[in-house]
This record gives sequence, structure tokens and C-alpha cells, in this order.
Amino acid sequence: MAISQIDEQGFRILEGVLSNDECDALLDALSSAAVIRSRAGARHLLAVPQIAELARDPRLISIARRELGAKPFPFRATLFEKQSRANWLVVWHQDTALPLKARFDAPDWGPWSNKAGIIYAHAPTWALSRVVALRVHLDHSSSGNGPLRVVPDSHLIGVLTDEEISAAVKERGFVECEIPKGGALAMRPLLIHSSSKARTKDARRVLHIEYADSLRFGPGIELAVV
Repeated sequence: MAISQIDEQGFRILEGVLSNDECDALLDALSSAAVIRSRAGARHLLAVPQIAELARDPRLISIARRELGAKPFPFRATLFEKQSRANWLVVWHQDTALPLKARFDAPDWGPWSNKAGIIYAHAPTWALSRVVALRVHLDHSSSGNGPLRVVPDSHLIGVLTDEEISAAVKERGFVECEIPKGGALAMRPLLIHSSSKARTKDARRVLHIEYADSLRFGPGIELAVV
């Protein structure tokens, strides 16, 4: 079986997943007063009907299925919003915290936290290998508006400390992911990534939807759908 780009590199860029009109309709839905916004965007968006419908869209399900090799289950959706009034940066990191239905005692899980009433724990490598994220771009992402930066194939190293992440960036280098409106980026959660502040006033709004090959990872270990 051929090794896919996401297996080798940890990410894959896809253009033309959504139309411009579909992106604009999603932005209208996200402007609803029911969506609680922060400076950087909004979390726990699968409660928004339009976002839940997008997460189940056959086009996204097909991409996630290809990367996971199994039926994908959407479990978390987050909006990352960068624009002139909310211009922020994200340091180099891996996405290791997963939302869970309940606390449990198991090796390699934790530390634990609570975000907006949802229980989170940092997960071990074996659990994170069962997850893929699709970043749907609702605006064009260019070198000027703070695009995602990734360290290719860094997802293969495992869960790293902050010091190990810094060393990997210096040793391996990074690439910027410029993606047109309606495009998507599929990525593994352990891929080292960051983004800088925007240098232009162009908005950069991204829906980050995560899928797993099952909502149950073992006895008592179940993902929360948020």
C-alpha cells in the first residue's frame, strides 16, 4: 500500500473543497449571537447546526476517511479568527489535549483541565494517532495574514516537551501553508505547528474540525462531542 502524504509529512493541502458561497454562508452562521466568541475565535461549535452539518458533509468525511483508514467521527470544531482587531500569534506546539466525557485513571493521560464546562486531558501518542484535523479556510490564507506554519514529518516523533519542540523546529525547519478560500488542510495533531501575527488587514478565519476513528478509545475512555 502506498504511503500517503499525510503519513509521510503529517499534513496535506486540498483546494476547492468548498465554494466561496458556502464559505460566506458559514461566516454568516458564525456571526450568530448564539456563538460565544473570544479574541481568537470560538470553541465547541458542533452545537451550531450549520457547523455540525459541515462536519458530516460527504466531502469532508471522504477526506477524513482517507486519512484515518476507517469511518470518521467528528468530535470537535473550533473557529480560529485572525483579523486587524484580533491579531495574535501561536507559538510552536502540538495539539495533545482531547475533550472527554468523564475523568478516568489510565497511564499517560493528563494533566487534566476544564474548558467551558468540558473535561480535557493531554493524550498519549497512541490515542492522538487515531485523530485527524481538517482546517477549512473561510478566507484566503496568504503569507501576509498569519498562515499556519508546520514542521514536516514532525508528527512521527511522538509527544514532545517544549524544549524538544524548539529543537525540532531549529533542526528541521518549517513551511508556510498558503491556502485559498474554500481550501482545506488535513493534519495530524502531533504535527508541530504555529502561526505568526498578520502583516495585513486581511481576515484569516479557519474552521478546525477534528475526527477520530471511534469515539471510544477503550473502557471508560470516550471522547466528548463539542
